[in-house]
Amino acid sequence: MHQPDFFRNVRRITVRDPLAEFLGAADGGLIEYEYGDAVKLAGHSCPTVASAYMLSCHALAALYPDQPPERGGVRVAFRTRLDDGVTGVTASVVTLLTGAAQEGGFKGIAGRFVRRGLQDFAVDIPLGLRFTRLDTGAGVDAQSDLSGIPADAEMPELMARCLHKEGDSAAQRRFATLWQERVRKILIDHGDDPEVFRIRACN
Repeated sequence: MHQPDFFRNVRRITVRDPLAEFLGAADGGLIEYEYGDAVKLAGHSCPTVASAYMLSCHALAALYPDQPPERGGVRVAFRTRLDDGVTGVTASVVTLLTGAAQEGGFKGIAGRFVRRGLQDFAVDIPLGLRFTRLDTGAGVDAQSDLSGIPADAEMPELMARCLHKEGDSAAQRRFATLWQERVRKILIDHGDDPEVFRIRACN
């Protein structure tokens, strides 16, 4: 599977998953995720997938500053409803990295390794998401703001042409290139920009 070259330069994250260790899926339960994994999960690469991936990386790093984050050890709350806008896509990427799942998630083994019910929606929180450690209760609020990384001015016309089958293959390639260029800017140029990815400790 060929993916855009910049995918290889996006921050990766290593988590420790006790369930993976228990079942022998990964030595020490250590699993490394990269942006391409989120793309495979979602089936596409877009600003929503990119921001959900990077925001989760930053939130987990803040919660676990001195050790690998524990996958399955975090509850995640969303300010929006699951069926609002792109919340569902964001929630899927968050599940990939944190293990926190909705009601259809893994029910656990003898009361351990439970993943279901670790996502909550329409919660009154100050930012878009809240990540909370189950062991210590420490939490961070998180939100991305992509307004300072606008799409190229050509994009609306190109998208309309391609969606209505009026664009030729060159137009389609141009559209895809510009689309991924914005994703690249989000992940590479602004991956560590605190104005784009806001993380703050819960009071």
